[in-house]
Amino acid sequence: MDQDLIKLVNRLQDTFSNLGGELDMPQLVVVGSQSAGKSSVLETIVGRDFLPRGQGIVTRRPLVLQLIHTPIPAEPSPNAPPYTEWAQFLHIDKRFTDFNEIRKEIEQETFRVAGQNKGVSKLPISLRIYSPDVLDLTLVDLPGLTKIPVGDQPSDIERQIRNLILDYISKPNSVILSVSPANVDLANSESLKLARQVDPQGRRTIGVLTKLDLMDAGTNALDILTGRIYPLKLGFIGVVNRSQQDINSEKSMSDALESENEFFRGHPAYRNISHKNGTKYLAKTLNQVLMNHIREKLPDMKARLNTLMGQAQQELNSFGDSAIFGDKNQQGSLILRLMTQFARDFVASIEGTRIDISTKELSGGARIYYIFNDVFGQALASIDATHNLESQDIRTAIRNSTGPRPSLFVPEIAFDLLVKPQIGLLEAPSLRCVELVYEELVKICHNCTNAELERFPRLHAQLIEVVSELLRERLGPTSEYAQSLIEIQAAYINTNHPAFISGSALTAQQNNIPQRPPAPPRPTSTEPTTTNGLSLEEEDETSSEDSIFPPRDSRSVSSTVHDRSRSSISASTTTPSIAVGTVDKHTSRSRHSSQNQTQTQNARDSHRPQSGPVPNGSGSSPTARETFLNYFFGQNGPGPISGSSVERSQHAVGAHAGGQNTISIVPVGRDVSGAETVLSQGLMAGKRGIDGNSAAYDMKSLGKHIEAVSVEGTHMTPREEMETSLIRSLIASYFNIVRQSIQDLIPKAIMHLLVNHTSQHVQNRLVSSLYKPELFADMLNEDEALVAERARVKALLDAYKEAFKILSDVNLKST
Repeated sequence: MDQDLIKLVNRLQDTFSNLGGELDMPQLVVVGSQSAGKSSVLETIVGRDFLPRGQGIVTRRPLVLQLIHTPIPAEPSPNAPPYTEWAQFLHIDKRFTDFNEIRKEIEQETFRVAGQNKGVSKLPISLRIYSPDVLDLTLVDLPGLTKIPVGDQPSDIERQIRNLILDYISKPNSVILSVSPANVDLANSESLKLARQVDPQGRRTIGVLTKLDLMDAGTNALDILTGRIYPLKLGFIGVVNRSQQDINSEKSMSDALESENEFFRGHPAYRNISHKNGTKYLAKTLNQVLMNHIREKLPDMKARLNTLMGQAQQELNSFGDSAIFGDKNQQGSLILRLMTQFARDFVASIEGTRIDISTKELSGGARIYYIFNDVFGQALASIDATHNLESQDIRTAIRNSTGPRPSLFVPEIAFDLLVKPQIGLLEAPSLRCVELVYEELVKICHNCTNAELERFPRLHAQLIEVVSELLRERLGPTSEYAQSLIEIQAAYINTNHPAFISGSALTAQQNNIPQRPPAPPRPTSTEPTTTNGLSLEEEDETSSEDSIFPPRDSRSVSSTVHDRSRSSISASTTTPSIAVGTVDKHTSRSRHSSQNQTQTQNARDSHRPQSGPVPNGSGSSPTARETFLNYFFGQNGPGPISGSSVERSQHAVGAHAGGQNTISIVPVGRDVSGAETVLSQGLMAGKRGIDGNSAAYDMKSLGKHIEAVSVEGTHMTPREEMETSLIRSLIASYFNIVRQSIQDLIPKAIMHLLVNHTSQHVQNRLVSSLYKPELFADMLNEDEALVAERARVKALLDAYKEAFKILSDVNLKST
């Protein structure tokens, strides 16, 4: 039974060598320096010349040598082969009876893998020799240790060989056969140095001394062979191999063994230990050591086999069972289950409820939130409402919106014309947000997989394609709805929005008042006064709050102007001559701008009653409302030509003729002394022409067409500055309202139309598109590499089970 142990190990070694198993088999590893006689020891054990020889490194690949004892039958069988010794390689199905051919095959196989440049390879050559003259052994012949690369050897040949040897001898199941020449000091033995590195206590190292017959006269290796210099548990064994002259003269193995025995029996130092030296004793010792080592390692091998069987079974289960592919019902059930799992993983990834959530980076629905909050939010916040609007653009839009008529107020059409293109700036970030969310959903779809689904690459591709098609279908409506939200905001400009009114008023008050020089005090109106000394108009103004925009339930600016117009008409019917004279005086004054402005200001100051109260209290700085109305209605009253104001003042004089006879009538109204300058810089100045209606809407190309103001007069008047600043603040206020609305509505639209819709319909779409019996066979077509891997793992599992069964039946009794 003990002899069967080596055969068992050999069989397991062959099996796992082909299948790539991880079970370390007990084996003898031959280690030694180059030209130490390793090959000669192996040939002597086998009794045949079959290993390559030559100068330099010859063994460049590990040679796994299995010696199998085949006894000669007592009665020859007619079916028995005519030969009793033969060899067989694992890489070729052929029996070799000529050992010279074995040498050639080893050389060719070495050249095929390791090349011609004397390099080494870790891929072993397996050779099995059947002979009645050998004992059951398993040895591994490794390349000899070298120091200096010779010829065309690689520069790191020493490191390559050392790493190759360490890979074999570092395995606990390996027995190290350290070969050292006796004619070299043992302290310089590289093989013993490596053996001590992996086996410091010398429990699994056998020392072999070669070339004992070549030692200097008067010296011997008796102390080494008896273990007094370098003790090893398995001891040292001395051998005498054939010399190069004996090899050249083709000395037979039997004669070489006889010469070796005579050397040990006749040597005075070795005659007492001759029975423990020689090649035959070495073969018996190696056989016994290997069997004992196998017996010792059997429990570990069985435990290791148990672990490997469990791992192989688990790996085989991950590949699935191929027996279900012939049953339509089982195929449909499998596809339906994989579809459901895929849809569930897709929804779980969006909602963040997957088990295998990454902790290193954002994934799934968290990336969608990042797009909404950070990417889209920052994109909207980075848009400046008026960065692309110059003051010239705003002034031109104001003038274009009034047509041929001058305006008393800032036209609303100009505000609409300017704010709509600014709202359009929000469209590009909104559509890009939709695209980013779509891309993230596609990425989530590709990441939804598992080990079972990877078995069927065609099914996985079909699932991804169906979900991607559903996402593409929803991308169009979502983008269109996002675009329509921008168009809806631009379709109706709601100036009654509470945030717009308060925000614009506050902005106008903060931006415009500090930049405007203080206006001169208004003259006392000649309209009838109330009992408290204030005129009716001033009493109405002081009754309201000091703000630019009065409350909605109070009298508006237009109603006030209308009331003034009615009162002026009644006054003009009583004193028409005075009104005409006043108009003529006003017209003549407008032709002398610089002088009359000073005279008019002095006249206003001299005719102000000293007893009447000042409207602003201090008489130096007007209120915000007066400033706003002054810029809209002129410095001293409404209208470019204040005929109505003069008539109203005359009416006031008639009402108080008894007590106000000494008061002179001073015409009030907006000073138009600079009318000629304005006309010279207006729309009709210079050589101007109309190139087309499209130029009115091209704010950036006005320089190429009709300019609102000539190049010499680009400076804006205070009213134009106020109107431009007010329009700019109104655009910024309304743009902020629209931006907040879009920042809230776009994510909601995307979630409703794209994300939630896809999550709710992905399962139904998969079933309706793919659950068709005629598609089952094609979708469940496994990958060829996976099928081959399943077959390999199944064969390896069967080998593990067979090896475990054999090891369980082995008699573990020691001999």
